[in-house]
Amino acid sequence: MTRREFIAASAAAPLAAPAAVRCKMGFAPDAFAVSRPPRTAIEFLDHAYAVGGGGVQAELASLDPAYVRQVRRRLEELGMYLVVLADPPKEEDLPRFEATVRAAREAGADCIRTACLIGRRYETFETLDQWKSFAADFRARLERAARVAEKHRFPIAVENHKDWTIDEMEPMLKEIGSEYLGVCLDFGNNISLLDDADELVDRLGPFAINAHIKDMGVEEYEEGFLLAEVPLGQGILNLKRTVGVLQKARPNIKFTLDVFTRNPLKIPCLTDKYWATFPERNGLFLARALSMVRKNKPAKPFPILDGLDQAARLKLETYNVEQSLAYARTELKLV
Repeated sequence: MTRREFIAASAAAPLAAPAAVRCKMGFAPDAFAVSRPPRTAIEFLDHAYAVGGGGVQAELASLDPAYVRQVRRRLEELGMYLVVLADPPKEEDLPRFEATVRAAREAGADCIRTACLIGRRYETFETLDQWKSFAADFRARLERAARVAEKHRFPIAVENHKDWTIDEMEPMLKEIGSEYLGVCLDFGNNISLLDDADELVDRLGPFAINAHIKDMGVEEYEEGFLLAEVPLGQGILNLKRTVGVLQKARPNIKFTLDVFTRNPLKIPCLTDKYWATFPERNGLFLARALSMVRKNKPAKPFPILDGLDQAARLKLETYNVEQSLAYARTELKLV
């Protein structure tokens, strides 16, 4: 059966997916950045099930109790997991955030996943003062989120989202000191901040609540290096080690595929602007990162989506997802 035939059959009878296709690994919305299926809970659960995944990170379309019950019922029918997406709250947002936590718990979700910075630290902020203002604001938001999490005994995972370095995030979590506020550990994001991927999992792994699994490719360019998300098993990350460390720290941790089909990101670490918000970093971080890049030259150029039509982009996304599912099942034993 072709993938297209399988998806069509699954849509007609969504509870009849062959057991061989199932995988415990689920999907983040960005795994389908090209095709962009609905990102709300029930619809994205159905899409992930048809493709062969084990769960999703998704938004709740409503906090209405009737809708929340529908989400829980569908989650139980499919035997999948759900992580609810929500922003860390400002003071005035606390009632809405608390209502979201209650709804997520009633829906049967594992946790809330949140993130502080939407963009990338080295692109968003021009000065150190801008970063410090942002960091103070979002630390306060995370502290509010932790209070709500403790009240409801429901975990909240903040993603390392190209914002906090390991040396910043680890002590912040320790200082906030809540067993219900931890990490959605993204395997690849901190490479853009010149952090070491193995050190990341060793130091933040004890705080992990869930994880964004991905693999990365790197290549030099004139202002630094390119960072590309590639199918699992085709990049530079030691996925088996990272999965093992996280499973030891939290045996029931869920791995959510976050391989983003897009142009490689430029990490301009040889420019002055890049360093404006990293006063604690030094040349050792740069030397280590560039050495790693030079030792891991890609076998072929990374795809550039700008030169592809929509059909070719969809084909590339399908390849990335299918190859990652196969690797997760056969090599990482996420079945």
